[in-house]
Amino acid sequence: MDVHLDISEKQEEFLEYLEDDIHTEIFGGGAAGGQKSFTGCLWQILRRLRYPGTRGFIARARLKSLKESTLLTFFEVCRMLGLNRDTDYNYNSQMGVIIFSNGSEVYLKDLFLYPSDPEFVSLGSTEYTDGFIDEMGDITEQAYNIIKSRIRYKLDNFNLIPKVFMASNPCKTFVYREFYKKWANNQLEPYKAYIPAKVYDNPFISEHYIENLKKLDKVNRERLLNGNWEYDDDPSKLFDYDKILDIFTNDFNLPTKHENYISCDVARFGSDLTAIIIWNGLFMAKIVTFKKSSTTQVAEALQILAHEYKVPRSNIIIDEDGVGGGVLDQLPGAKGFVANKQPISKNMKYRNYSNLKTECYFKLAEMVNESKIGCYKDIPHQIKNLIIEDLEQVAQKDIDKDMQTIKLVNKEEIKENLGRSPDCGDALMMRMYFELSTGYKPYITGH
Repeated sequence: MDVHLDISEKQEEFLEYLEDDIHTEIFGGGAAGGQKSFTGCLWQILRRLRYPGTRGFIARARLKSLKESTLLTFFEVCRMLGLNRDTDYNYNSQMGVIIFSNGSEVYLKDLFLYPSDPEFVSLGSTEYTDGFIDEMGDITEQAYNIIKSRIRYKLDNFNLIPKVFMASNPCKTFVYREFYKKWANNQLEPYKAYIPAKVYDNPFISEHYIENLKKLDKVNRERLLNGNWEYDDDPSKLFDYDKILDIFTNDFNLPTKHENYISCDVARFGSDLTAIIIWNGLFMAKIVTFKKSSTTQVAEALQILAHEYKVPRSNIIIDEDGVGGGVLDQLPGAKGFVANKQPISKNMKYRNYSNLKTECYFKLAEMVNESKIGCYKDIPHQIKNLIIEDLEQVAQKDIDKDMQTIKLVNKEEIKENLGRSPDCGDALMMRMYFELSTGYKPYITGH
């Protein structure tokens, strides 16, 4: 079938990566209206027509959303290519599969992480030749790895390599870490490609669409119009992004009279960091991190730092959960932090935090968003990035529900997004124990 279809230069760039013999994981990220979904559908159709008997997939986190959005785009592209339903292809809505006249198939897949199926057994053992995942920001890394492992069907028959194409607007899930951030730092693996797409790359977009994007609030305008990955529109997030960045330039309120403190998050597992923060009041004077060490080594480091910065034992707080308890035993007089302990506030009106950790993170958010947390200039760049990434992930759970108890998104989900434990963020959070002990008015997102 010889059909002419006008496509943009950005779409041509996408397709070059999708048809080369080098890249197996191609990510199209950026603004809304950047032709990502259209290109993913177009690519799937062209592959099925070109390679008879092959099998592709189109996936989203929820099958319902896929059918109400991406699938409609798929049918529209078919129409533009002159393909007729029931002649050139058939759609079996019950089975969720599109079958072309040459025997090729496209399966519609649901990649939501259901608690009853954490290993995605529901995906079955079906093998695929290639696939397209739309709205990648809603997909967990586990789901991605599993569906990606199934791409091996009839590759040798046509001398192909595994290919998966992903599309997403800016978000702070694992794709930010594994694609955008690595691309921005020139560290992207050679088999991966990140292709930024902006609304202005689309010559077919309506001016009315662009004008509507311009009228959005600041965060959504940055994300959806400008394709800025460093902004987040999630209302459940406790920390304002700009205020997180301000931590490292808040030098207008340097303490003159202050007490010194130390907060320490002790590494529990091999990939975790022990993070020690020395505080002058609410300013970070020094941050020390190191890989998992013995409790004796951590205790010795704390003793040296406490002596150097004149921090009394009663102003030292250590994560007591897990191996941190062994450190605490060696520093009599220091305070232990237990995340699931009851909140500190004695005001019954505010006793709706699920635990001490939640209360401390809300207090830290209050302090950061009011520009009361700062640091001195010698904080290493790498540590700054860890702090930024950690605090960006802290969010209130079920913010839209009328919950009696205020909870945070669990640590496992944060580790999923970061690919590591939020050790620096937790060390900052524990400093708030001393602020809470003096009494305060809580800050609660969405209330």
